[in-house]
Amino acid sequence: MTATDNRECRRALATWLQGMGLSASGLTGIAGDAGGRRYYRLATAQGTRVVMDASDDPGSVAPFVRVHALMDAAGLHVPAIHAADPERGFCLLEDLGEESFLQVFRQKGADTAMEAAIQALVRWQSFELADALPPYNGERLSAELDLFAVWYVQRHLGVQPTPGWWQCWREGCERLVHSALAQPRVGVHRDFMARNLIKSQPSPGVIDFQDALIGPVTYDLASLLRDAFFSWPERQEQYWIQRYRALAAAAGIPLPDGFTQALDWMAAQRHLKVLGIFARLAHRDGKPAYIADAPRFLDYLATELAGYDALKPLAGLIAALPSPAGAR
Repeated sequence: MTATDNRECRRALATWLQGMGLSASGLTGIAGDAGGRRYYRLATAQGTRVVMDASDDPGSVAPFVRVHALMDAAGLHVPAIHAADPERGFCLLEDLGEESFLQVFRQKGADTAMEAAIQALVRWQSFELADALPPYNGERLSAELDLFAVWYVQRHLGVQPTPGWWQCWREGCERLVHSALAQPRVGVHRDFMARNLIKSQPSPGVIDFQDALIGPVTYDLASLLRDAFFSWPERQEQYWIQRYRALAAAAGIPLPDGFTQALDWMAAQRHLKVLGIFARLAHRDGKPAYIADAPRFLDYLATELAGYDALKPLAGLIAALPSPAGAR
C-alpha cells in the first residue's frame, strides 16, 4: 500500500468512527496479523476498543461476523462486535487485552493456559455446524501445499526442481491430502495457535478466526501443539495430546484410527503450507520477519515425516533442500 492509499484509508476510517461519535485521534497501532488487516486500540467513554481495518480485503469482514456468531454459540470467548461495516471493511471490537498465550507460554502459567486452550478447542469441535461453513476439501489442501513448492522452494531457495522432484513431491502431497480427508470432520479455526489466543476473562479469548472451515479433526490441535513461534518439549506435547484425547472422547468427538500418524501427517501439511506462506510474505509482501522461523518448521517436518515408510521419499526431498540460511 502506498502512502497515499494509507492516508485515504485512515481518512475513511476516521469518517466511519466519527459517525459513531468517536474520534480517530486516539487510535494507537497494535500488532496485526500476517494478512492485510490493520488493528488499532481506541479509548472510548465505554472503555478501550479494538478497531479492525480490513479495507484492503473488505470481503473478510462478512466471514468474520459469520464465524463469530458460530463460535459465540459454541461457548467460545470471542470479542464482542460493537459495529461492523462489511462494505468498507471496518469493525469495532471488544478489547480482549494485550497478553497472548504466546507470552504466557514463554513465562509462567503455561500449563493453566494450555488446559484452557484445549478445553476451548473441544467446545468448538463438539459444536454441531452441519453445513454452516465451507469444507476444507482436497482442492484447498492441495493448493496450500503448492505454496511450499512455488514460494519456498523456487522463490525463496532459488531451486528449480527436476521432473523427478515434481513427481516425488506430488506423490507425497497426495498421501498427506488423502490422510487429511479421511479424518472425521469438525469446525476448524485454521490458525488455532498461541498468538491468536488471548489471556482474558474468561480465557482464552479467541481471535483471527475468519478463515474457519469444516475439516480434519487434528488440524487445530496440530496448530496449537506445533506452533510457529513456540515449541513444546516432547514429554509435554505427549501429555497434552493425551489430555486432548480424553476430553474429546468425553465430548463425543470422533477421532481417527492411527491418531499419532493422522496428527503427524496433518501437521506436516500445515507446516509445508506455512513455510510457503511465510516465503510469500517475505518476497511478495515485504514482510521478511516470518521466514526467520523456517528452521523451526523444518525441524517439525523432520520429526513428523520420520518413521513413515510411505513418506520417506518426501522426507528425503525436503532434507535435500538447501538451508534457508542460504536463501536469496
